[in-house]
Amino acid sequence: MSSSTFAPASFDASRPPPSAGLGRGFALALLAHGLLVIALTAGVQWRSKTEPAFEAELWAAVPVAAAPREEAPTPEAEPEPVVKPEPPKPEPPPPDLQAQRDAEIAIAKAREKKREEQLQAKRLAELEAERKKKQEQRERERELAEAKSLKEQKAKEQKLKDDKAKLDSKKAADAANKRSEAQRQENLRRIQGMAGASGGPQATGTALQSGGPSPSYGGRIKARIRPNIIYSDSGAGNPVAEVEVRAAASGQIIGSKLLKSSGDAEWDKAVLRAIDKTEMLPRDVDGRVPSVLVITFQPKD
Repeated sequence: MSSSTFAPASFDASRPPPSAGLGRGFALALLAHGLLVIALTAGVQWRSKTEPAFEAELWAAVPVAAAPREEAPTPEAEPEPVVKPEPPKPEPPPPDLQAQRDAEIAIAKAREKKREEQLQAKRLAELEAERKKKQEQRERERELAEAKSLKEQKAKEQKLKDDKAKLDSKKAADAANKRSEAQRQENLRRIQGMAGASGGPQATGTALQSGGPSPSYGGRIKARIRPNIIYSDSGAGNPVAEVEVRAAASGQIIGSKLLKSSGDAEWDKAVLRAIDKTEMLPRDVDGRVPSVLVITFQPKD
């Protein structure tokens, strides 16, 4: 920018003299504004190197009237340099939000499914344990019922056996009693018929006397039993006790029964005790021992 020198053409005495330093102040103001503009421009476009334009006025020491100032053409604004922007750095591709949400949903579903599977497995295990427990309980109850039924069955069978054994024993006892009674009656008839028999000891007939015991056999039996009788009563009476004695073929006494009481209980008991104590009967002259004998006992025989 060019500067102009102004010379005073004439001096007007009526005008006050121009103030000293006015141009300098104006120049300083322009300079300050220019520096401000430069600073602002440098802050906005720091790459631009356009020189700032400014002007200065020179004043003569003698005050003179100033000529009209030449209007300088307004400088055209220089085009701002085009600054090519730096290519943007490639940013990482934004994550696919939908895919991320789908992944999160899938993870949540997987966790929920796993939790449900665990709960289902736990429920199944509990149901299985409960089923096994009930099955074991039913097995125990069935075993107890079978054991009870078996015990009852065995008890019934044992009762039937016992009843049968009792019945058989009773039948056997009844049959034995019947046989004994028949034999006793036969012996009684035979003994009662001895008194009227006509045959002698050497007779060969079939009379009762020959078929029964010998006449002396009764005395021999009494002689065998009497030493075992213990009886201390020495009353005036002589009661008669009639006793049935059953013996085996060997002569062993297998039973005795009071057929007719003597009226003296002590004498009856003493006779029965003596028979049991004797145990064995002597054989008759023919070597036989009658199976059933009816014998009378008196204290004073």
